Amino acid sequence: MRLFKLDDFTRGWFIGNFDPSVLKTDGFEIGLVTHKKGDIWLPHYHKEGTEYNLLIDGQMTLNGVTINKNDIFIIDKYEIAAPIFLEDCRVLVVKVPSIIGDKYNVV
Repeated sequence: MRLFKLDDFTRGWFIGNFDPSVLKTDGFEIGLVTHKKGDIWLPHYHKEGTEYNLLIDGQMTLNGVTINKNDIFIIDKYEIAAPIFLEDCRVLVVKVPSIIGDKYNVV
């Protein structure tokens, strides 16, 4: 058995084509991402990746739609994501594929 601590990984990302990672692969990436209430994220999109998300805790809006605990939401390639965190949130994110630098801020 190998044992790891989530805090040892960058912003909760623990599988993907980056270091550190428990499984280095370009096929997909997985992260358990935490956002504090009121965190500001610039609107952004991905050219190559699709994100599959499960809101584990909290409440947020994404592009004007309210997302609640246990909601699953998918962000497709080129879809601009503009999240607003209404509460502290934990999101399980699977992004396919894992391509370094595939995040483009909309300014």
